[in-house]
Amino acid sequence: MKCIVAGREAVTAAEFAELALGTPVELWLGVEGETDEERAARLDAARDILADPEFCDLPDDLIRLAARVVDDHPDLFNVVPLVRPALRRTARKGVAA
Repeated sequence: MKCIVAGREAVTAAEFAELALGTPVELWLGVEGETDEERAARLDAARDILADPEFCDLPDDLIRLAARVVDDHPDLFNVVPLVRPALRRTARKGVAA
């Protein structure tokens, strides 16, 4: 199955996310081994992008995209429902002081 976003074919999941968001994923997630200076510059660029009216809906789009990925591929996240144990009350035996 082909994934086409904005007229371009996405080959990898990272490429799909980049095409869907209009920005590189690394801008938001960072890269392994980045320095404090690189991180500050990346976050500054991200703030500039979010301030642009063209990208004002980007946080909502990102949440929508993440929710779709989790819904479509729960096995990627090893999501299992947690079962709450039934509460059992034990009778206290003994004499109160």
